[in-house]
Amino acid sequence: MKKKLTWKHILMLQGIVAIYTVSGVMAKFAVSGETTLQVLFYYGLQLASLGIYAILWQQMIQRFDLSVAYANRAMALLWSAVWAITIFGESIDPKQILGIVLVIAGTVIINTEKKEEHHG
Repeated sequence: MKKKLTWKHILMLQGIVAIYTVSGVMAKFAVSGETTLQVLFYYGLQLASLGIYAILWQQMIQRFDLSVAYANRAMALLWSAVWAITIFGESIDPKQILGIVLVIAGTVIINTEKKEEHHG
């Protein structure tokens, strides 16, 4: 059994997932770049964010159960929606919101530690 998951650990996992989703933001900026230099700059940032993510993710999966780590990775849907709304001014429809809420609920259920029953 790996480490018990605390709020600090959940926040760390979410930070790593957010870094992963930033790579998608950089890719979108790259394809809309007006000059070759801009395109290369944003692709470079994308590669850097993926490299940072890979290193941090390896550290997390060594410390926590794989099922817990991957359940938190599903929160990439939430982070992608946050970036789409805040950076690109996109809107999301009710079905997308429902899907994100279901993913959040599933992640919370996975992150909630089961209380051991004591038989006496």
